[in-house]
Amino acid sequence: MAEKISVLFVCLGNICRSTMAEGVFQAMAKKEPYKDLVADIDSCGTGGYHIGEGPDDRTMSTLESHGITDYVHAARKVNASDFDKFDYIFAMDRANLSDLQRIQQRKPNSKAKVMLFGEYSGTGKAEVISDPYYGGRQGFEKAYEQATRFSTNFLKEVFPDVN
Repeated sequence: MAEKISVLFVCLGNICRSTMAEGVFQAMAKKEPYKDLVADIDSCGTGGYHIGEGPDDRTMSTLESHGITDYVHAARKVNASDFDKFDYIFAMDRANLSDLQRIQQRKPNSKAKVMLFGEYSGTGKAEVISDPYYGGRQGFEKAYEQATRFSTNFLKEVFPDVN
């Protein structure tokens, strides 16, 4: 049996992209063949702008339109302890990645592998998930598509024997 993993998704405010990725990943991790292989899944922001708030309504409606109806989250800011708790910390864009790497420098012995979630794009080129906050529904749909593709590729790579 494969060892359980823990995953944290990070964007700026923790109400759009990282919550989209968390919702998608949670839904996948609840189903076979990944059920019981993921210990912890969470998301947070590098900024504290929306602490305690739920995801953006457009994130929720996008998730719901794709059958993910049980996602619940309250925004929080990344904490130094996250680097010890999680195996993988996925940034949604390069600015988030830089912020996370700066925090991790203060915790050189932490276990987390910090990287751009888009490293799992499947295209051979890293992608960023652009912030859809100031746009319309199309940006949220694109974020959903990317989160789904990246999650699928990540899970296949981490658990090759269960696919």
